[in-house]
Amino acid sequence: MTLPPKTLTLLVLIALGLSVLVLFLLVATAGRARRAPRRTSPIQMDDVLRGILEGHAKSLQRLELAVRQLGAEDVRLSERLSGAVQRVALIRYDAFEDMGGRLSFSCALLDERGSGVVVTSINGRQDTRVYAKPVYGGISDHNLSEEEVQAIREALAGPRQAVEAS
Repeated sequence: MTLPPKTLTLLVLIALGLSVLVLFLLVATAGRARRAPRRTSPIQMDDVLRGILEGHAKSLQRLELAVRQLGAEDVRLSERLSGAVQRVALIRYDAFEDMGGRLSFSCALLDERGSGVVVTSINGRQDTRVYAKPVYGGISDHNLSEEEVQAIREALAGPRQAVEAS
């Protein structure tokens, strides 16, 4: 049975909190035991302490297992994230001189290694054409337009400050 990372983290924190609480109670009762007359034999007290320590040992084993599960989940998520779209850039432009409004665009959607796709939409008076070209490591085997190259370059450059359209 695999638990979600948030649940495992919560269980680890609860177990640590309970361990601290039991340790505090153990110290507090030890202080009272010194002041109060002894009612139990040393053998009974040793059994109680042994039971508490064995319980803590089992708790620590469960915590170690939970930490290992969290580590494995972290590695799995890191591997999946490396293939996710992380670098995006959009270039808007007028494809034709007689068209205004910058309705044509090239958009690069790349992962952390610079692989993905660049999508271009060229808007004309009569029709709109859309092209998608694969990109591997920031390079495409297909001929790229100036705007597509610019979109890939900006996507690879990383995040930038938001700018208002002019």
